[in-house]
Amino acid sequence: MSYLGLNAINAQMQQVAQQHAVPKIDPKAEDAELRAQTDAFESVIVKMLLDESSKDEKNLFSQQNDPGDKIYKSMFREELSKASAGSFGFSQMLYDYLSQKS
Repeated sequence: MSYLGLNAINAQMQQVAQQHAVPKIDPKAEDAELRAQTDAFESVIVKMLLDESSKDEKNLFSQQNDPGDKIYKSMFREELSKASAGSFGFSQMLYDYLSQKS
């Protein structure tokens, strides 16, 4: 083969390699998404703890036994768990474990 033929083949191979190259992922974006997911998981754990701890709780929002009282309590505990997610340490431990490079 001639020198020009090898250059043409080499150019085609480089073009194919560029088309099938693995895209680069921004590690900071991945870390932020991982942090959000671990915080969400911690929120679920905290919600379960709050649900268990307040089973025998008296009426929180009214003195009457309203039909929507259980819904309000559940919504309150859910928002409380979301607001406190990331501050109990479960999220950090899970984040550290999942972000380790092997």
